[in-house]
Order: sequence, then structure tokens, then C-alpha cells
Amino acid sequence: MPSRSLTIIPIQAPVRQHTFDLDATIVEALATSGEALENGDVLAVSSKYAAISEGRVVALAEVVVKPEAEALAERYHLNPQLAQLIMEESDHIFGGIQGFLMTAHHGIIQANAGLDRSNIPPGYVVLLPKEPYQLAAKIRQAMRERLGVDIGVILTDSWLLPGRSGSSGVALATAGFRPVLDERGKQDLFGNKMQVTQRGIADAICTCAQLVMGERDEATPIVIVRNTGVQLEDIAISAADASIDWRLDIYVESLTKGLL
Repeated sequence: MPSRSLTIIPIQAPVRQHTFDLDATIVEALATSGEALENGDVLAVSSKYAAISEGRVVALAEVVVKPEAEALAERYHLNPQLAQLIMEESDHIFGGIQGFLMTAHHGIIQANAGLDRSNIPPGYVVLLPKEPYQLAAKIRQAMRERLGVDIGVILTDSWLLPGRSGSSGVALATAGFRPVLDERGKQDLFGNKMQVTQRGIADAICTCAQLVMGERDEATPIVIVRNTGVQLEDIAISAADASIDWRLDIYVESLTKGLL
């Protein structure tokens, strides 16, 4: 892993509310900031910013609510239109508490399928990018073509950790490097063979990026993370490379006793 000091460089970019050219905006933001990407860097991009670029902004007033969503909204004290969108955007809904549903989507277990109502005009909600791994790969290729650099890309998101207060960073998608480093079979300090350890490198880098991205009015949806030590590869990455079946997840399986 990194032999030099890890460097985190925040890049401010224009606030957006409608569809825009994300690749061009990244290039322009880099130029305006006076910063430049280098080979081996990891470019972290807010998944919300990326989703807005795709036009993934929905007016709640225009959402048609079905009876199933009405029932879900009543049970968990949710806005019915929001409940409908959560149902449409989720691969699985586990249950919830007042105001929140725990869902699986894009290989991540998180609240409300990642839908976001912050930093967008009232009455609107931002969905996650439609195909995040394809989008991350597209950004990587665009930076290679426009700037001549070989980099990794992460689409950042945030989630709640079991038993912990406050949100943390999670990589919604990556491109250019494997998101998980398998340490199984290697030895620890005392020569013990590692049995289960797999390091979530992409999530760790994402958390670093979100320290400077912020969640409020920072207007910093782009971050360069330098000297991460990741090995860049021209390989296809999907959710299967970063996630596990929730039936093998210790939190889900333990708390539900296997009854999904």
C-alpha cells in the first residue's frame, strides 16, 4: 500500500440542479482549481453530483403512488411519494423504522435506497445513478482521453454503520482498480495465517474523500486522492466485486436469524 504520504485534494465545482456534462465539468473544475490529475490518482466523485448530471432528479409531486407504497408509507411514517420511489429503486426492502427503510440497492445495504433530498430544491429528490459502475468506467475513460492520465475512479456515497451514530463514506462504484484487497492466506506480525480478512480499499478511500467533500454547503463534489497505493487495472468492475449476498452478511443474518 502507499509508501508516500496520502494526499487528499478537494476540488470545488459549480452547483447543479439539472442535467449537465459531467466529464467536461470535472475537467473545467480541475483547471479552475489549479490542480491536475496524475497517473495513479484516484478521482472521487459525489454519486449525487453524478446522478444530477444524468437527470436523476424527480419531483415528488409527479410520482404516482401505488397501494403497496401507501401501506409502506403508513406503516413507517413516510412521504407516500418517497415510499414509492424507494420501492422502485430497491432490489430488496428489509424493513425499517419511523421515517426510514433499510434497503439493498447496487450491492449496498443502506437507508431509503440512497435517495437524497438535501442540497436540492424542496419537493425534489435525487436518485442514485442508474448504472454506477458503467458511469465510473466512463469517467475514467474520459479523463484518459481528455487529460492523458491513468487513474482510478470512485463514485462516493454515505451510509449508516450498524450501532454507530453518524454516516460514513461508502464506494457506490469503482473503476480502474479492485475495490477489495484480499489478505487471506497472508501472514500477520506473528506469522499467523490470515483466515478471513479482506480490506475494503475503495470504501476506505471514499471515507477519506468525504472528509473534505462534506455533506452540507461545501460545494466540493470532486476530490483527488493521491498515493493510495492501489494497483490500476483495465478490468471490468461490478457490484459483485465489492459486495456479498446479504444472506451471508453477519449483521443482516444475525439480526433476522436468517428469516429474510
